Amino acid sequence: MPEGTLPEMNYLAPTKFQDPMVTAKGEERAVVALTHLRTLWFNTGSLCNITCANCYMESSPKNDALAYLSLADVTRYLDEIADQGYAVEEIAFTGGEPFMNPDMLAMLEQVLARGFKALVLTNAMKPMRHKRHGLSKLQSQFGAQLSLRVSMDHYTQTRHETERGPGSWAPMLEGLRWLSKSGFSLAVAGRTCWDEDQESARNGYAHLFQSENIAIDVNAPGQLVLFPEMDGKLDVPEITVSCWEILGVAPETMMCASSRMIVKRKGAASPVVVPCTLLPYDPAFEMGEDLALSPKKVHLNHPHCAKFCVLGGASCSPD
Repeated sequence: MPEGTLPEMNYLAPTKFQDPMVTAKGEERAVVALTHLRTLWFNTGSLCNITCANCYMESSPKNDALAYLSLADVTRYLDEIADQGYAVEEIAFTGGEPFMNPDMLAMLEQVLARGFKALVLTNAMKPMRHKRHGLSKLQSQFGAQLSLRVSMDHYTQTRHETERGPGSWAPMLEGLRWLSKSGFSLAVAGRTCWDEDQESARNGYAHLFQSENIAIDVNAPGQLVLFPEMDGKLDVPEITVSCWEILGVAPETMMCASSRMIVKRKGAASPVVVPCTLLPYDPAFEMGEDLALSPKKVHLNHPHCAKFCVLGGASCSPD
């Protein structure tokens, strides 16, 4: 395959993922129950400083379908966690690019001050650079309680920029070097769409990190996560109740067994709860405005459920 190209894929049959209860073949669809709420995600807004070829969240400089969350929005859910006694360990932020949100540092400070671990997913480019002073203050005060995960789609400039666009490599790498030099708890997220095995990919990242003096161990849990490619238009099997045993996968290991995400629709009066980071737009997965009243079970009625979580074995959480 020529350098910088993506493999061709088959498209999804229109009969799949139509009924939340049964598959196109009439089999009972798999369900995941919330075992305990370990990680609460906040989508800070769908705006981003760049447009990727295949953004999981469809983020771009023009997509404002998800409004910026405010400090008051986040505080409301942190208060609910305290009031309900949920054993939440981690609060995580995704986007869009979280550092474009004007309340990002204030939201982080509130989360950290309450004793939660905090994770921010970022492209480490210009929006983060503008927040370096505030980030340094938080890192000085809270140390490893704050983690950042930087998106690096491949360890080569050509393939990274195939996804993220020309000129995206150098500022990302500069931001990653700054985070490492400054002693932040750090991870990198890559993709597995490049027709290479995991060992080759990890070796490639390891060589880059060593040459750039970036303190990431590619074999340490959570420091380098390689995500399967996702596109809701591409073909993937539907997951039935029998698949758990066939695949040797336990439903309690799925992201929606221990996570929820908060999103705010453009023009909406209040945020809503959704099952996970991968389904911010589909109204069928809205779970109400409160964590306490949201449904405890999720029917895996979306291609991302199959491709990313069940078959891909991936999770957005760090562990």
